[in-house]
Amino acid sequence: MKKLYKNVASGLMFAAIAFVTPIYAQASKTALSAKTAQTIIDGCEARAHKEGWKMVTAIVDDGGNLKQFSRMDGAFLMSIKIAQLKAETSAGLPFTTRKFRDISRSGAHGLELVPGTSAVAGGLPIMNAKGEWLGAIGVSGGSEDQDELCAQAGLDAARDLLR
Repeated sequence: MKKLYKNVASGLMFAAIAFVTPIYAQASKTALSAKTAQTIIDGCEARAHKEGWKMVTAIVDDGGNLKQFSRMDGAFLMSIKIAQLKAETSAGLPFTTRKFRDISRSGAHGLELVPGTSAVAGGLPIMNAKGEWLGAIGVSGGSEDQDELCAQAGLDAARDLLR
């Protein structure tokens, strides 16, 4: 009788594991950590300090929700909204805000009509080495090229964490 109960219990445990495993696998995904987001900001600000730029940096998760934010001393107040909008735009697309502008200028896709998007360079998606889309960075405070260079410096600083 004990052997029967042991076999039934083992069978139920196996069935429970087999049933739960697909649910767990479906629900798991890589998320952007606070440590990685802060490392990205630190890298961006290191470049900004080196160049004498005063930047605002917004990091959002893959849903466009603010994860980390920084405004350097002396950065323009309007750059707060612009950086967040750039990050939100790149979080909603798998490409940069510069590419978004190029596509929207063609008029072929109607992207220029989407409210709440930015076609100003300085927004970059955050991807890990596996190609998983984790979120985006938006930088504002300099020229478009400076903003984009600063954002890329942030991503480069976090390269090891994005593996």
